[in-house]
Amino acid sequence: MAAGRDVKELEMTIGYRFRDPGLLVSALVHSSYANEMKSKNPGVRSNERLEFLGDAILEEIVSRYLFAEFPDDGEGKLTLMRKSLVCEETLASAARSLSLGDYLFLGHGEEMQGSRDLDSILADATEALIAALRLDGGIEVAEGLIRRIILSRECADADYKTRLQQLVQQDGIEELSYRVTREDGPEHSKVFEVEAMINSNPVGHGVGKSKREAEQNAAREALRLFGVKL
Repeated sequence: MAAGRDVKELEMTIGYRFRDPGLLVSALVHSSYANEMKSKNPGVRSNERLEFLGDAILEEIVSRYLFAEFPDDGEGKLTLMRKSLVCEETLASAARSLSLGDYLFLGHGEEMQGSRDLDSILADATEALIAALRLDGGIEVAEGLIRRIILSRECADADYKTRLQQLVQQDGIEELSYRVTREDGPEHSKVFEVEAMINSNPVGHGVGKSKREAEQNAAREALRLFGVKL
């Protein structure tokens, strides 16, 4: 079993001091750690319940943000933008901006596998952290973090995948998809190569440390191919 860095350092990074520090710790407890602690401390619970709540809070705040910021866009475009902003890879990227993985409480097996940098675990911890902030400090505190680590980092106008999807949808016939062509490196430090495909024809190539990053780069190359000003 392994605990991460002192959570007080994380409070400094977030810019918020918890009135109930136990909430912050709970947000960082992976199920593997909770399972291994059952015999010693059955009161330790994983962050899964907080993750459930954080997911709903995140979707609401992102939805309100997009609704206010893009008054001329319809449901379809808003849904695409929201999907991009709340997806696993975006949340994992946000977690890395806080070094969130360094503070996680992991079971021995997960620690040995390098899971502190695993997208799924980081994304879940981000949602749990959002819920902990909401419960401890209110919706304004949670929204402040979301705006800082997600909305400011993932400006919808710079979402190349969304822009490429909109371009393809103008004709209503062509189909856009992404294909991983190469995947190298250990689980915690992979490099992905992706092709953007329109009707099974490659139109863009991208490389990244996550599938999302590689897909964004592939979409960006495709947009350039079509003469879109970036």
